[in-house]
Amino acid sequence: MPQDLSPLWISLKTSLLATIITFFVGIAVAYWMLSYRGKAKSLIESIFVAPLILPPTVVGFLLLLFFGKNGPVGKLMEPFDLTIVFTWYGAAIAATVVAFPLMYKTALGAFEQIDRNLLRVARTLGASESKIFWQISLPLALPGIVAATTLAFARALGEFGATLMLAGNIPGQTQTIPMAIYFAVEAGAMDEAWFWAIAIMVISLSGIIAVNFWQEVREEGRRKEAGIRRQEKRLAESYSVSAPVSEIGLFIDIEKKLPSFHLKVSFSTNEQPLGLLGGSGAGKSMILRCIAGIETPNRGRIVLNGRVLFDSETGINLPSRDRRIGFLVQNYALFPNMTVAQNIAFGLPKGLSAANARVQIDEQLTAMQLSGLGDRYPHQLSGGQQQRVALARALASQPEALLLDEPFSALDTHLRSQLEQQMTETLTDYQGVALFVTHNMDEAYRVCPNLLVLEHGQAVHHSSKYEIFEHPASVSVAQLTGCKNFSRAVVQGVQKIQALDWGCHLEVLEPIPDKLSHVGIRAHQLIFCHDSSQVNTFPCWLVRTSETPHRMTLFLKLHTAPNNSQDYHLQAEVFKEKWAQMKDQPYPWYVHLDPLRLILMDN
Repeated sequence: MPQDLSPLWISLKTSLLATIITFFVGIAVAYWMLSYRGKAKSLIESIFVAPLILPPTVVGFLLLLFFGKNGPVGKLMEPFDLTIVFTWYGAAIAATVVAFPLMYKTALGAFEQIDRNLLRVARTLGASESKIFWQISLPLALPGIVAATTLAFARALGEFGATLMLAGNIPGQTQTIPMAIYFAVEAGAMDEAWFWAIAIMVISLSGIIAVNFWQEVREEGRRKEAGIRRQEKRLAESYSVSAPVSEIGLFIDIEKKLPSFHLKVSFSTNEQPLGLLGGSGAGKSMILRCIAGIETPNRGRIVLNGRVLFDSETGINLPSRDRRIGFLVQNYALFPNMTVAQNIAFGLPKGLSAANARVQIDEQLTAMQLSGLGDRYPHQLSGGQQQRVALARALASQPEALLLDEPFSALDTHLRSQLEQQMTETLTDYQGVALFVTHNMDEAYRVCPNLLVLEHGQAVHHSSKYEIFEHPASVSVAQLTGCKNFSRAVVQGVQKIQALDWGCHLEVLEPIPDKLSHVGIRAHQLIFCHDSSQVNTFPCWLVRTSETPHRMTLFLKLHTAPNNSQDYHLQAEVFKEKWAQMKDQPYPWYVHLDPLRLILMDN
């Protein structure tokens, strides 16, 4: 064992100081770079990580030029008779510079792993950026930051080349453990070199082992809790909640150009709720994001209850936190580092006393049938419970508008049905504007009395659900509402048309559009009969079938027998009981197209 242990104390104090500096600076820079979108981002990133890829002697040489007597910092310090070169401060600076890239890159990676929906939802709940950082981003990135701190400490402890260039090798002043090892080997003192090598390995590896053990303990705890959660999983129960009464009205006229499509919609609503129905990429979720302030339209205007949220002409663009919007996203975006009660409290208005906040939290827990779960964390809840917590949190902020982005998409079929009924009850009591996004036509029909149908960023039909399903404005709208049978059509006379693709003439009862283009009929509305003399009744042959648990889809060819499995005109849906009765009947069968059920379209 060496008599002089000064390298140990010098290494510890320089590496600890370097770690403290890189901890604060690295986190701040990483969080800033996370949202920075300037043109110089690549250049700045290269400068930050340069000490990681440059040889340590090059880094030390650059530091010597910068802090030396003739360098910019050296000249500034000269009047005060201060110097960095050949002092332990210089060793600390060298260690800080070489350790910074590890801290920065690892912390940046930890921040990037955070679900962006968590931050977006926090903004819609009125949280400031500082509150989001301290209560969401930093706690969620903490495991990565702890790992980054450990790596930065180990790197600072083992720094040699840059330290030697800037601080030198002065025993008792700047000689760190790596330099003690080097010069001990050079002097032939192998025992001393072994001592310092073992010492630095023990110090470095112990920190890394401690962090790994801590992460394993956390993961094991989560696995146990997941097992308990699977055993305790239960179906969600019914609930109701009331929101403050307010003047209802939402006006939207926006345009946003995106790589995949051009969103251009204009509508107003005070309906409860209004369903936005459309296929993937239709622009449904983008409309909600623009209303919430998560996305900014290229032009247009958004007004909620007389408050202008966005106006491109006047330059108004309220931040998300000031819009009073409740946003329920597909994965619910519950803050995983907070309990159920803390998640709900996050959405409460500012300025509430602790007692009042507790009362409101308890009210929300009771209303949502979550009593007794306030101290649980999101990962300890079932999918249905998570959805109710997210809804409670959104309503706790007393929003003037509630935006629901496919809230049932993450749930299994049975649970979806249960929660759909509960959501309907909640929306019935809610007094603000509600927009419900879905691509599921059955879901839209059950939850929403009125619908706005979207296609490729355009609103193509806005009406009651009954009007849209009974009289769709176009073929595309009819397809979205589940109609499977279409034919090109031309007018043949008063209340008579010709279905070109079906090869037949049809009598209709509803007024024929001036620019008739298609006729359609829903698969479940085809009627099989034995009376071939009825109007709109035609002989048909079965081409093939498709089976579901309760229904059969029959592919039918009109007028003549089919040539192949793709040679059909219509699809009919019948219950299996009906199919069992008719499947063995001889051909031709007869199918009746009820004039009352025919859909006439003009696009």
